[in-house]
Amino acid sequence: MKITEVKTLLFPEVKVIKYGRFSDDRGYFTETFRKSDININTDTYFLKKNDFVQVNESFSKTGTIRGLHFQWNPYLAKLIRTVSGHMVDLVVDIRKGSPNFGKIIAYDMPQSPGDNIGQWIWVPVGFAHGNFFIKDTTIEYFCTSEYSPKSEAGISPLSSDIDWSICDETLRRQFQELIKNKPLISEKDKAGLTLESWKKDPRSQNFIY
Repeated sequence: MKITEVKTLLFPEVKVIKYGRFSDDRGYFTETFRKSDININTDTYFLKKNDFVQVNESFSKTGTIRGLHFQWNPYLAKLIRTVSGHMVDLVVDIRKGSPNFGKIIAYDMPQSPGDNIGQWIWVPVGFAHGNFFIKDTTIEYFCTSEYSPKSEAGISPLSSDIDWSICDETLRRQFQELIKNKPLISEKDKAGLTLESWKKDPRSQNFIY
């Protein structure tokens, strides 16, 4: 795995790992993940104590919104990448007492066969995760725990009390335009919690800053 850059986003706990792809006239080859390379790179310290026990693949049609999901018992963190297409990743801080509680950031993650760089985004425990899709898109994500439907919840991505003040303005506008055009979103996600209702929910005590 040729790690080319590790960068910190506006939430310092959320990271992006960029890695090289080797292209020629036949196409490309890349190692998307190698544990030994993670272990020797000092910039990927945040992954070294995590083992991945489940890998998921998801396809979303243009105009889809997913999220904003999180899980406890067992706690679940995710490492997500776009395989092909165009995903915009969404991350909300849900940790009670955090100075960033309720704020959302977005990160643009297109991926095409001709790209020389691939990238992962790391979403640790304490953050709700979702995404929206500008093209038909396939994504993959590694999980630090197995899915547990009895200990998951979600913030509705349509909730009016999400704080977009630090989000990239261009990506925020893209999301708002998508909302106006009747996005594809599950009833479960649409009916997710507001931040205010989450703050009052006893389960929120599982995520303390």
